[in-house]
Amino acid sequence: MKSNGASPQRSGAVSPAPLEAKRDAPVGGQAVLEGVMMRGVATWAVSVRKPDGEIETTVEKIEPWARRNRLLRWPIIRGVVALAESLKIGFRALGMSANAQLEEGEEVEELGGMAWGMTIFVSLAFAILLFFVIPVGLTSLIKDSLNSSFLFWLVEGIVRTAIFIGYIVMISRLEDLRRVFEYHGAEHKTISCYEAEDDLVPSRATLYSRLHPRCGTSFLLIVMVVAIFVFAPLGLPAWYWLVLSRIVGVPLIAGIAYEVIKWAGRSRDKSWVRAIMWPGLMLQNLTTREPDEEQLEVAIAALNAVLEVEEPEENAYLEPIEIVA
Repeated sequence: MKSNGASPQRSGAVSPAPLEAKRDAPVGGQAVLEGVMMRGVATWAVSVRKPDGEIETTVEKIEPWARRNRLLRWPIIRGVVALAESLKIGFRALGMSANAQLEEGEEVEELGGMAWGMTIFVSLAFAILLFFVIPVGLTSLIKDSLNSSFLFWLVEGIVRTAIFIGYIVMISRLEDLRRVFEYHGAEHKTISCYEAEDDLVPSRATLYSRLHPRCGTSFLLIVMVVAIFVFAPLGLPAWYWLVLSRIVGVPLIAGIAYEVIKWAGRSRDKSWVRAIMWPGLMLQNLTTREPDEEQLEVAIAALNAVLEVEEPEENAYLEPIEIVA
């Protein structure tokens, strides 16, 4: 890959603005415990820094669900499919990273398919309860006072977004997650370095922004906003219909949000698109931290492991990956 020629920072000089890629590549990822998972179209890899300092990398091939049926590549539907597939891979990657931190001789029984399914189900149920059921429930308490469907969905949307931002602020203060947030930053920087066609080495990757337009944090904020407009036409039915609609409507909202963030990633060079995505980028300041070069080395190892097996752009038409995480 060619270097873009950024000069090293001089001592005492004003810190230059971080570099940003101008193109979008079908590569995604996720921070895990002391490591990073990177994914292409048909391959994913997890690289983890073990307690002894060595980097352990595991590579797996996948059959993208979007490849099985043309219907699964339709707009909106493809977003739901991609998110479900990413959740499955993400939980497996977390399990691998946890096992890599065990001392030699320690063994943990690997979770079976049923156990992973229940883990994902409980996680989704918690998210739906916190960000959809509780907001509509709280707003329903003052439903009669509002006496307007417009005010109802507006207040509900504000409550939902406030709960989400409050949740992000709360977890950003947890010291135990600081290392994960640093690896999150390493993942973003590495993907941006690859998208810029720069040299995939820590000294180059560190120059890039730790904020990325396809980040899962930005995606979740878009979900909160999209939900306001999706639920608006429903008016003010009975409370049980309100709750049911918030649960049933989650896949539609996620699918629309997916299309928005996919479009934003591809249109990142337009100033007005950047203005729209600015709130989500600012929120990433809470879920990412500046990584050191050792953490960047781990993220690069994961991405290189994917690139050794496939060239993601060759299968870009399938577009199963659009969210960085």
